[in-house]
Amino acid sequence: MSFPRRVYEFLKEGSIAYAKWDYETSMNIIRNRKKFLILFVLLLPILLVIFAEAADIIGGKKAYAPAYYSTTLFFIATAIGLMAGLITGCIGAGGGFIITPALMAAGVKGIMAVGTDLFHIFAKAIMGTTVHKKLGNVSVGLAVAFVAGSTVIGATIGGYINRAVYNIDPSLSDAFISSVYVVLLGFLGFYALYDFLKLRKAGAVVSAHDGGEPVKGPVTTTGLALKLQALKVPPLIKFDEDYVAGGRRISAFIMLAGGTFVGFVAAIMGVGGGFVTFPMFVYVFGISTMTTVGTDILQIIFTAGYASIAQYAIYGFIFYTLAMGMLLGSLIGIQVGALTTKIVKGLHIRGFYAITILAGFANRATALPKKLGELGYIKISKPLASGIETVGFWLFWIAVAAFGVWVLSKFFGNLKRLKEE
Repeated sequence: MSFPRRVYEFLKEGSIAYAKWDYETSMNIIRNRKKFLILFVLLLPILLVIFAEAADIIGGKKAYAPAYYSTTLFFIATAIGLMAGLITGCIGAGGGFIITPALMAAGVKGIMAVGTDLFHIFAKAIMGTTVHKKLGNVSVGLAVAFVAGSTVIGATIGGYINRAVYNIDPSLSDAFISSVYVVLLGFLGFYALYDFLKLRKAGAVVSAHDGGEPVKGPVTTTGLALKLQALKVPPLIKFDEDYVAGGRRISAFIMLAGGTFVGFVAAIMGVGGGFVTFPMFVYVFGISTMTTVGTDILQIIFTAGYASIAQYAIYGFIFYTLAMGMLLGSLIGIQVGALTTKIVKGLHIRGFYAITILAGFANRATALPKKLGELGYIKISKPLASGIETVGFWLFWIAVAAFGVWVLSKFFGNLKRLKEE
C-alpha cells in the first residue's frame, strides 16, 4: 500500500470513529428529556432575539469585523449543521469537515469559524457524552499525558498562531485557514471519489455505513507501535492490563507529543481532534480500541473546551448564536441521516459524500486567488478573482443543497416505511 493511501486510510478510520462519537452524543441529547430541555432553554432567548435583525459586530477588531449578527446568518448556520449531520448520519464519517469551510463560505471570518466550530463541538460533548459508561476503559496515565499535550501545549500553540496571523492581516488569516482545508479536503475528497468510482465500476454492493469499520479486537499492534513501546524513556505509563498479560508500557513523552499534535490540529482547524486521536492510539501507539474510545471522549471534552474558551472565546472569536444554530441543525440531521441509510444504497451515499467534500475543497481553493491577490502575493485582476470565488461559492452550495434535498426526499418519501420498521 502506497504512503498516500495509508494516510487516507488513517484519516478515514479516524473520521469514522469521530462520526460514531458524534452520533452517540447527539442521540444521548435527543433521547434525554432533561438535556433536550436544557438545549431548548439555551436556544429560546436566541430564537427570540434573532428576528430583531441586529447589526452589531460580534467579536474582534471593529476595523475588520469577523462577523455580523443577522437572522439570515443564524438560519444558514442551522442549515450548515443540518448538512453536516446528514453526512455524519448517512455515511458514518466526517461531516464535521465541512463546517468551518461552510461558515467561511457564508461570510464568517476564518478565525471566528474555527472558534465557533470548536465551541459547538464542546457544547455537544458536555451535553451528550455519557462519560461514566466509558470510564472503566480509560487509562488515567494515558489520558493525563495526552490531554496535557493537547491542551497546555498543542491547543495553546495552534490558537496563538491563528490569532497572530489574524492580527497581522485578516486576509492572511483567511488564506492560511483556507489553505489548510484545501490540502485536507482535497486529499480526502479525491481519494473518496477514487474509491467510489472503483467500487461502482466493479459493481460492488456497499452498505450505507461501509466506510471501513474501526479496527476490531481488543489490541492491534503495528510495527511502529512496537518500536515506540520499546523506547523505555521514563516515566513509563502502563496500560491495557485487562487485555494483555502484564499490560503494556509507553513513554509519557510519546503520549505528550501525540497530544500536542492533536491539540494543534484542533485549534488550527476547529475540528475537535477526535478524528486524529483514534487512529493515532490504535495504529501509532498500539493501544486497544476499548481504552482508546474512553480516552478519546475525555480528550475531545478537554481539548475542544480549552481551545474554544482559552484560545478563542476570551478574545471574542466565537459566534455563540451560530454555534447553537449548528448544534440544533446537526441534532436533526444526524437523526434523519441515520434513518435514511435504511432505505438508500450505500454506494450512492459514498458518491455524494465524495462530491460534498470536493465541493468544500473547491470552495476554499477558489477563494484563495482573491485573498492572495489582496495580500500582493500574486497578480490577478479583482474581477477575475471575484469571478473565480463566485464559481466556487455556487459549486459548494449547489452540491451541499443537492445532497441535502436528495437525503430529505428519500427520508420523507419513505416515512411510512420507516415508521413501520
